[in-house]
Amino acid sequence: MTSATLLVELLTEELPPKALPRLGETFATRIADGLKAKGLAPADAAFRTFASPRRLAVTVAQVASEAAAKEVTEKLMPVSVALDAEGKPTPALLKKMEAKGIPVDAVTGFERRMDGKAEALFHTALVPGARLADVLSAIVQDAIKALPIPKVMRWGDGDATFVRPVHKLTFLHGAEVVPGRVLDLDSGRTTRGHRFMSRGDIDIATADAYEPTLLAEGKVIPNFAERRANIERQLLAEAAKQGALLNEYADLLDEVAALVEHPTVYVGEFEAEFLAVPQECLILTMRANQKYFPLFDGAGKLLNRFLIVSNMQVADPTNIVAGNARVVRPRLSDARFFFEQDKKQTLEARLPRLAPVVYHNKLGSQLERVERLEALAGAIAAQLHGDVAAAKRAARLAKADLVTDMVGEFPELQGIMGRYYALADGEGLVVADAIQAHYQPRFAGDALPAGNVAAAVALADKLDALVGFFGIGMVPTGDKDPFALRRAALGVLRILIEAPLPLELPKLIDTAAAGFKPGLLTAEGFAAQLQDFMFERLRNLLRESGRDGAVIDAVLALKPARIDLVPAKLAAVEAFRALPEAEALAAANKRIVNILKKAEAAPGEPDLALLQEEAEKVLFHQVVEVAPLVRSHVANEDYTDALCALAGLRAAVDQFFEDVMVMAEEPLTRQNRLALLAQLAGLMNQVADISRLSA
Repeated sequence: MTSATLLVELLTEELPPKALPRLGETFATRIADGLKAKGLAPADAAFRTFASPRRLAVTVAQVASEAAAKEVTEKLMPVSVALDAEGKPTPALLKKMEAKGIPVDAVTGFERRMDGKAEALFHTALVPGARLADVLSAIVQDAIKALPIPKVMRWGDGDATFVRPVHKLTFLHGAEVVPGRVLDLDSGRTTRGHRFMSRGDIDIATADAYEPTLLAEGKVIPNFAERRANIERQLLAEAAKQGALLNEYADLLDEVAALVEHPTVYVGEFEAEFLAVPQECLILTMRANQKYFPLFDGAGKLLNRFLIVSNMQVADPTNIVAGNARVVRPRLSDARFFFEQDKKQTLEARLPRLAPVVYHNKLGSQLERVERLEALAGAIAAQLHGDVAAAKRAARLAKADLVTDMVGEFPELQGIMGRYYALADGEGLVVADAIQAHYQPRFAGDALPAGNVAAAVALADKLDALVGFFGIGMVPTGDKDPFALRRAALGVLRILIEAPLPLELPKLIDTAAAGFKPGLLTAEGFAAQLQDFMFERLRNLLRESGRDGAVIDAVLALKPARIDLVPAKLAAVEAFRALPEAEALAAANKRIVNILKKAEAAPGEPDLALLQEEAEKVLFHQVVEVAPLVRSHVANEDYTDALCALAGLRAAVDQFFEDVMVMAEEPLTRQNRLALLAQLAGLMNQVADISRLSA
């Protein structure tokens, strides 16, 4: 039994670039796990993942040619069936032994032990371990089946299917080829390198020689992470040489690393006259269509230079650079043409073209939606004491760029182009900025709309979507969220909390719902359902920020209307929880809540004349004394002071439950004590449901 590094490689046509890293990781992990499960590799065996545009591969260290034999014990049958009265094997036992290949003389070595309530015979045998040559093909086939591939294809005359045609299969254990067959291919040791720079077919001498051989003879960097790092080093070095910056480039870097096998960075250039076009258009054209890395000056302004990641390394890159410049020039010309043509018609003049554009077949056209947004944004701006006219104007024009040529070509620029066109039309800066910002925040960590006008339009856009789709019963389920309502809800919550804005969520939902035509929103109880949905998103958002789950539950249990006040309430509950009185008061509050649930009628107000026990009189007076202070703190949003003031009630509350029978037999006494507890609960739970803090 020999131990050596194992190499498995699939040589393919170009794989999907955005899926490549995940394909490589899954392929390598599944094969390594399969070898370990068969006992052919130790549990801590290291493996190395390789994924390039034309290959998936893995090397696993310390793989044995054959797994060690192991003892296996199996139950044969109950003793009462296996042995006769004289203790000799019955025909039934002998038949089973024959079927399993157990020799007759092995019967004397069978173990007798209890199996449940009956005694049974057990046989222990030394079973040979799995042979690498026997199981490797199946392990690789299982790894292929586990790959995250939505669609497969068939090629040639065979029946094999994969995401792309596969041309070669390499199984190499140390220096030896492991015989096997996968995807209609027999295993070997031959692979291919770079399409143009390699010397042709390459024989891999040993599994450990795979990576250096591909690099030296095949001109391929097979490891994805190393290839990505190589590209990044070249990009940063060349940008520094140009006295420029790359700005954001991580997503494009991942994609480019999946497109090249031997990366080399060159500098390209385009005519400076194109810089008159909004730079977002040029950036998107270069990044999305050509996979170029734009360069910027220190102020973030686009330069007329860009970096090319070529899959070829040549002594004179003139032709490569010129070819790329020649390819990008028509794209930039198209962007300039779209921009100049779009400016010939104002955003206002484009509004009628939104009428035939369907927003949703149950919610009307984009023009009908614009009318709702205009009214809703104005109402929200009024609540914020902002510029109502500017908010309504921005909302009216916010969707007009959807029918421009530029946004038709580059949907990612909606809002951004609306701002440019609004400024070209002579609209005010506040209106133009709000048109662009009304989509924000578009993703986790994205910037929020700045200013009350932009916030009002952004809230209107998201609330209209949420209320509309919940109102027709189109609610997200499981992983399905085709209308991005979770993202819209998080956007609303982030704006309310982080701006912060003193708006009431139920009122916002009702105002948005009022903008729809009567009878359109037919889903029963959709407003309450939407509010619950929003609070669930808020709960997740707060947990992701590191807040304590019990504290979050305590605050959100009251469903606060003002979302902007939630952070202050969380901080107050956290401070209260640190007090020595907190646990006892939380437990008492929980007890009070449970008692009040059993009340037959609303308790009303406690009557001092009906108080009998000294403990209930003391509690009554302390509640009366502290209530104005607590209410004052709450009104002034001093939630920490409000909860700390309640801490002084602990002794009186403890004594009350020690001395007083709440559920007294006499009805008036019982009702009066329930009223006192109800008053206490109302006072304690103005900031949060304190009972949620009790273990």
